[in-house]
Amino acid sequence: MRKLTLLLLALFMAAFCFAQVKVQHLLTENQPNPISIDALTPRFSWQLFAADKRGVMQIAYEIKVSTFTGLNKGKHDVWNSGKITSDQSAYVPYKGETLLPAQKYYWQVKVWDNSGKASEWSEPATFRMGLLTSADWKAQWITPGYVEDSLTRPSPLFRKGFALNKKVASALAYITSHGLYEAQINGHRVGDAYLTPGWTSYNKRLQYQVYDVTSLLQPGKNAVGATLGNGWYRGYFGYDPKPNLYGKDIALLFQMEVTYTDGTKETIVSDNSWKSSTGPVRFAEIYYGATVDNRMQQKNWSAASFDDKSWSGVTVKDFPKNILIATYNEPVKKHETFKPVKIFKTPKGEQVIDFGQNLVGWVQMKVSGHAGDKITISHAEVIDKEGNFYTENLRTARSQDTYILKGGGEESFEPQFTWQGFRFIKVEGYPGDLKPEDFTAVALYSDMKPMGSFSCSNALINQLQHNIQWGQKGNFLDVPTDCPQRDERLGWTGDAQVFSRTATFNMNAHNFFAKWLKDVAADQYPSGSVPFVIPDVLRPTGGSLGGSTGWADVSTIVPWNMYVAYGDKRILEDQYTSMKAWVNYMQQRSKNDLWNTGNHFGDWLFYSLNDDTDGSSAITNKYLIAQCFYAYSTQLLINTAKVLGKTDDENYYTALLAKIKDAYLREYVTPNGLISSDTQTAYVLALEFDMLPENLRQQAATRLVNNIRRYGDHLTTGFLGTPYICHVLSRFGYSNIAYRLLLQDTYPSWLYPVKMGATTIWERWDGIRPDGTFETPTMNSYNHYAYGAIGDWMYRVIAGIDTKDEGPGYKQIIIKPTIGGKLQNASADYETNYGKISSHWNLDAGNFNLDVEIPANTTATIYIPANSGSTVMENGKPLASATGITMAEPVTGYVVVNAGSGSYKFSTAAPLQ
Repeated sequence: MRKLTLLLLALFMAAFCFAQVKVQHLLTENQPNPISIDALTPRFSWQLFAADKRGVMQIAYEIKVSTFTGLNKGKHDVWNSGKITSDQSAYVPYKGETLLPAQKYYWQVKVWDNSGKASEWSEPATFRMGLLTSADWKAQWITPGYVEDSLTRPSPLFRKGFALNKKVASALAYITSHGLYEAQINGHRVGDAYLTPGWTSYNKRLQYQVYDVTSLLQPGKNAVGATLGNGWYRGYFGYDPKPNLYGKDIALLFQMEVTYTDGTKETIVSDNSWKSSTGPVRFAEIYYGATVDNRMQQKNWSAASFDDKSWSGVTVKDFPKNILIATYNEPVKKHETFKPVKIFKTPKGEQVIDFGQNLVGWVQMKVSGHAGDKITISHAEVIDKEGNFYTENLRTARSQDTYILKGGGEESFEPQFTWQGFRFIKVEGYPGDLKPEDFTAVALYSDMKPMGSFSCSNALINQLQHNIQWGQKGNFLDVPTDCPQRDERLGWTGDAQVFSRTATFNMNAHNFFAKWLKDVAADQYPSGSVPFVIPDVLRPTGGSLGGSTGWADVSTIVPWNMYVAYGDKRILEDQYTSMKAWVNYMQQRSKNDLWNTGNHFGDWLFYSLNDDTDGSSAITNKYLIAQCFYAYSTQLLINTAKVLGKTDDENYYTALLAKIKDAYLREYVTPNGLISSDTQTAYVLALEFDMLPENLRQQAATRLVNNIRRYGDHLTTGFLGTPYICHVLSRFGYSNIAYRLLLQDTYPSWLYPVKMGATTIWERWDGIRPDGTFETPTMNSYNHYAYGAIGDWMYRVIAGIDTKDEGPGYKQIIIKPTIGGKLQNASADYETNYGKISSHWNLDAGNFNLDVEIPANTTATIYIPANSGSTVMENGKPLASATGITMAEPVTGYVVVNAGSGSYKFSTAAPLQ
């Protein structure tokens, strides 16, 4: 009897545990267990795990936060929310005691689901506050104590020896610099990030990084060292590259907080006791590459045993500390590696290695030779028509790394404080034959978590998706750059805004864009105008005052896209002043609500002909474009004001928007709906931004389709029209034409570069012409992500994953796949704040099958493509008897259901196409 009772109890507990919701994936400010944040009211997020149970929702939560204080490390509770009735599981704000600088906190959450069951408390998560004020910084800024070589400016080395006479419990290093830095403790590298402290508007916002260095310390004597490079701060940069954009100095700020096991603490700081010298990095510039001379190595220079008597001192500087901020975005790290796929000699006799992928990073090389042997590695994206190494499109960027051997055995080289965009390298001076095992290409990009995947039955589209992802990887290097290879590599605002929604599908770009948007606001002009590039390095060199339509609208479009993708209101709160200032800028420069002044890039790189005898070039009036984006930014400001509860602004700008659209109609549209610029971009923008009254929209869509057919089913759009064209076609019933554009493989089209061998997105539709020649080298990048914005349509329309306006961040999900393009299947997976969404469809033996996964604590409206009167089954059962599903009103071409979380398998007769 006792055994039976225990068995029944065990079965009950097993069933209870199986049915019980679990809480997992705890984040603080979108980070797992961050060790430095400076948000005084951090937000907490978590996910519910409910196995295969359908329809699981959270109805309440409870959070508790604690810390350990004093020498005896007694536990102290700083907040307990109590049971809060709410389904919110993302960005729940802290509401407890004031959080203290450098203090570590622990938090847990439990939830109640819609069956009334409570979860267990989650496993504890942690966060640590950063240094919150200037007074928290005990360290001093230091610069080299020697006279720098003003021509080559070798990278300085800084070091300090110190002793630790007690057992260490923990140690955190807080580091930043003017220029780039890499730190070492006792001969070991600190962290795995590169190009730190990252790129911001340095004179207003300078990030610091925090590292747990406990494991690098040792009892007794220790040493810390740092190498600095010019980087963005004082390197040659911008158009007509000039040095010292932010300052002439190169400086280090270092503070290490050591906590001993007895509870006492000690602080090691940068001050006048440090020493300085130079080492093997004799030259390092972002555009030009690096020179590394191993003969100049100072062996074990960051070890405690090193003798630094011959080193110079340092100079203490009183640089600002009130601009220092914690780092939230992901650091730049090493990622994929590539071995040579081909080693060959060109017709010119050049020794060239092909890595098979256009990437951003550098090459690691192993070599044995004599002291003084010099090896030069040059970088290129393409080989020319004759098969020779081609670098003309790099313009003044030398993009060349030089290595000088010390001799005496095998040596390993990689550059510091620079990077290159390349697929091919040319190797000169290498002693012996080039062997694959001696060369490795390393990809370098911001360490954003992959969030989405897309694939289908068409190999060319799959390669296009690959190219989109690699364009993003190569250009999301701490800021969203336009290109990674030539003498530019700037945070162009237009490129970023057109690609921003696609970016959120491929990677978790939340913190990446939140950080960059703060620099958009920081560098915005007092007038409200937004610079062309962020950070604004054109201003110090006498550049334009910005304000170009489609570029400056980054200040409204990207914040809104981030809100839609992640549901984070704080981004809108942080950017609202900037958004409003930009709309007001346009309003102040309008006459009778028509904005037809200023300099604009227009529909950049639209289809054009050199000898255009019949007017085939797709020129769209720049002021027409400006009026459309004026309206769109105003609409987004209205949306934002509504979300934030700013009713007066919502009403004011709603009235303004009506006037903007009326002015557009008067100026650019005939009574029967012909737009004065009869181009694809003109109709796309008019329809995407609702510039036309309802009665003129469908005819405008027909005009757009006729235009596309007139160009033989080819795109003629540039940077501003391309992101929206397929969305507009789908919205107005022309998904077949959108598919036709996507599948077009002759110039101009998305698949033309794919068929020409591209492994990233090109800047121009015809960067390589059909005859193998190149477009003008002054502007011809082969890694330029803007046209990759089509990825958004692939996820949201082909696979059909989207979020409702009233449930942003995929709290309320839409699954609405679109069959077409002779595709036999398409699949997309996407990780959200709540968990994974999946939409996988296929056509098989006359049937359409759709597999869907919806995460817990969300709901979804699922559109199943079906012929009128077709029977739809779910997991082999009629919809009416399926659990977790309710029928909704059908729409043309779809059976519609509402569903909660869980996995679903729908099937029906394949609809007619």
